[in-house]
Amino acid sequence: MPRQQHSESALGGQEYDERSISMYDYEDAPASGLERVRSAVSITKEAVRAISITALEAVREGARFMGVIGSRGELVNPFRHIDAAIWTEPEVPLEMIDTAYDYCEELTRREAGNFYHSFKYLPDDERRSIMAYYAFCRRADDIADGDYEDSFPGGSSDEPESVDYREKIELLSPGRPVVERSTYNDKMSQLFYYRKKLSSAYDDVTSTDPIFMAMKDTVEKYSIPRQFLDDMISGMEDDFHRNRYQTFEDLYTYCYRVASTVGLVCIEIYGYDDHRAREYAESWGVFMQLTNILRDVAEDAERDRIYLPIDDLAKYGITEDDVKSGSALLEHPGWKPFVEEYIEKCNQYRQKAFKLLPLLDRRSRYSPAAMATFYQSILKKIEKLDGDVFSDRVQLSKTEKMVFAAYVYVRYRFLAL
Repeated sequence: MPRQQHSESALGGQEYDERSISMYDYEDAPASGLERVRSAVSITKEAVRAISITALEAVREGARFMGVIGSRGELVNPFRHIDAAIWTEPEVPLEMIDTAYDYCEELTRREAGNFYHSFKYLPDDERRSIMAYYAFCRRADDIADGDYEDSFPGGSSDEPESVDYREKIELLSPGRPVVERSTYNDKMSQLFYYRKKLSSAYDDVTSTDPIFMAMKDTVEKYSIPRQFLDDMISGMEDDFHRNRYQTFEDLYTYCYRVASTVGLVCIEIYGYDDHRAREYAESWGVFMQLTNILRDVAEDAERDRIYLPIDDLAKYGITEDDVKSGSALLEHPGWKPFVEEYIEKCNQYRQKAFKLLPLLDRRSRYSPAAMATFYQSILKKIEKLDGDVFSDRVQLSKTEKMVFAAYVYVRYRFLAL
């Protein structure tokens, strides 16, 4: 299927509503100081130690290190025996690329069962690339918001280039870091090296990290713009620099980075002909992220994070302390009307998100349709509960997921839209 040229506007000249429009025209928008610092991160042959064995030797050694499941059933890095950051051979052996994809697929199966099942109906090449991209996003999130420690041979938080990077980002970011200093230094350093690995997908070297080995093949196969991937990492960094969002426009930028970029990358893999697909993919991501934010209000507040726009809360007399009060917020006279307005906004983006589906090939519709339908169902549950996201985590039961999955599979793969 012919693929959309990247010079198209993400919105095609149309507004979302009176308050928010598409984030960027990637060809024409001037880069901010932050974007210039982030986009300049790259990996070079001179900067790191490269693999010292040839492609032929790697294939011969394959039986020793090219497996993704350990003796105890654990997921293992198939290239863990290679103590080097990059591969400098002109071509990476296909056996290594296939194994890298296997690693990403197994990671997705273990850590995202729902997504895995929605991906598995895609054509083989699309399925493997989507899972490589999921693995890329998952690891970035695990670094930023979890206990995962990414490894980069020869890299540390004390390296001058890492120190220089995070000092520049801190200087250009609004306010001081909102996490403890040692955590900030460690997490920002790991994301800096994560960007270095990403740069290998757009350079003449190949990372020996299986996720980025698979991502390089995916990037080349589907011509995925680097800015989409860089922006996602930037969204992870945003969480270290702010824990409040004053306006909806501020929140929209965050949603775009951590969620809309996912939709934009996915449609490059699915393929599309109509430029409106990028507008709708952007809305698809915003809809799901806004839903996540409402569902996770209590959990986020416990970590001193309030993603709900402060100005919008204030319209209903809701303060930060009210949000932090947990279930007591249900007694606030402004909470229910605030939630109603918020859900109405979510539904505006949901309506645009579902317009994406007819623009995709039938074989590629199921995955985005399933995810959007699941989130739509969660939003409806919150609405029926009058905004009670405090008593229990709002989620779908296994039976509900099976019913919705069956409906979506028939509706979007076999019936006319």
